[in-house]
Formats: sequence, C-alpha cells, structure tokens
Amino acid sequence: MKKLVSLALSAVVACGLMAGCGGTQKKEAAKPAAPAAPKKIVVGLDDNFPPMGFKDKDNNIVGFDIDMAKEAAKRLGIKIEFKPIDWSSKEAELKSKRIDCLWNGLDITPERQKNMLFSKPYMVAKQLIFVPTGSPIKSQADLKGKTVGVQSASSAESNVENDKALKGSLKELKKYSDCIAAMMDMEAGRCDAIVTDEILGRYYMGKKQGKFVCLDAKPVGPVVDYGIAFRKEDTALMETIQKAMDEMKKDGTAKKISMKWFNADLVK
Repeated sequence: MKKLVSLALSAVVACGLMAGCGGTQKKEAAKPAAPAAPKKIVVGLDDNFPPMGFKDKDNNIVGFDIDMAKEAAKRLGIKIEFKPIDWSSKEAELKSKRIDCLWNGLDITPERQKNMLFSKPYMVAKQLIFVPTGSPIKSQADLKGKTVGVQSASSAESNVENDKALKGSLKELKKYSDCIAAMMDMEAGRCDAIVTDEILGRYYMGKKQGKFVCLDAKPVGPVVDYGIAFRKEDTALMETIQKAMDEMKKDGTAKKISMKWFNADLVK
C-alpha cells in the first residue's frame, strides 16, 4: 500500500512539473517578435522642392530630406529608392503601394492624419508670403485685388482656400505644379505674390539674391510640423524608421545634415 501511495504521489508531482513547464513554454511562445526592417523602401517625393528634395545640375536627386533618408537607410542596412511623383496624387501613390512613404517636407495636418500614419515631427513649417523686391505689397492685407500663386495640393493652397476672407479678396489664385514654377512666374511678372513654405522660399531667395522679399510678420494659416508619412497599417515600418531618426538626433548626425543645408540646426 505504501508503495502504491508513493507511486501515486510521484505521478502527481510529475504531472505538476510538466504542467508548469508547459505553462512557461506557452508564455514564451506568446512573446511578440521584434519587427524586422524591410530589405528596401521606396520614398515618394516632389523632386522640385529645394532644399528638401530636388535634382542638381547632374540630374541627381539631392537635398536635406534625401540625406536624412539615406542615413536612416544606412543605419538600418536597407536599400532606398527615391521616386519622383505627382505631388497632387501623393496619397493615391502611397495607398496603391507604388511607394512606401512620403519623405519630402510634408506638413502634418489633421486632414492628412485621417488617411496616413505620421512619424514624430522633425521640423517646423510655416507658409509665408513672398513678393518681388520693390513690391507695394507689405502685408497680407495688401494682397487684395492681386494675383497670388501657390503649388497645387500644397499646404499653401489649403491655407489660402480655407481663409475665405483672404481668398475672396484676391483677383486670382493661380495654381502651379511646383513651387519653383510659381517663383519663376512671379519673377516674370505673371503673378504679384506667392504663398509657399518658408524653407523653400528662403532657399530660392538665396539663389536669387536681391530678387525677392519675404513677408514673415504673419504666416498664412497655422504653423505646423514636417513629418514622414506612411500607410495607416504600416506601423512597424514607421517605428523602424523613427528609431533610426531618434538615434540620428541623439548622436548629432541630424544637426550636422541640417547645418549643411541651412547653416542652422532646424531639426526638432
């Protein structure tokens, strides 16, 4: 009888140990795996948006965002391709998976956040008024009865359209495929002023010394931030890129790239 009781107790203990091991194994199996970086990402951009992304004299795509994206890809050990797109169709390009993200001075707005997933902000963005040197336009109020240029599907266009008083006061709101085309048209006298991103406008002013003036007293519309946009479902990709961006800010690489293009540390 003692032997039988002893054997029964041993069996119970053994079952308990097996159950304990099984519970541990189940717990470990449920542990989520860390997301792996993709082998390649395709970045969509407007390739006529200096100094964020544009073609140099040798037709190479260069710029601040280009350098940032290349550095992030290098750290992650992935290939990167830059694909010029029609900026007015950027959300469709992303949704159709012809590109993996938009990394090109893209403003984070509530409307865009409904359809796209954004990284943390990395730079402040303002839409300002630029006029030819010697223009009688000194403030936003002076735009009344004038022809004003903006890039199609840009934050500048949205901000002017949303300001009913401003829009209604204009003679015409001319829309261009890109900001540089608008600046060139203004230089040629075909529009009186343009509303565009501060960074692009000031960069172009530097290239055309003495040609333009920036009216920076009052931005047109809200001051927002730049972010990298992804498809809503691509959380893992966004987090992977964000990790590389955070490291670049922490170790000073982002500041170095900013100094190269702006002669100032503009990275948030």
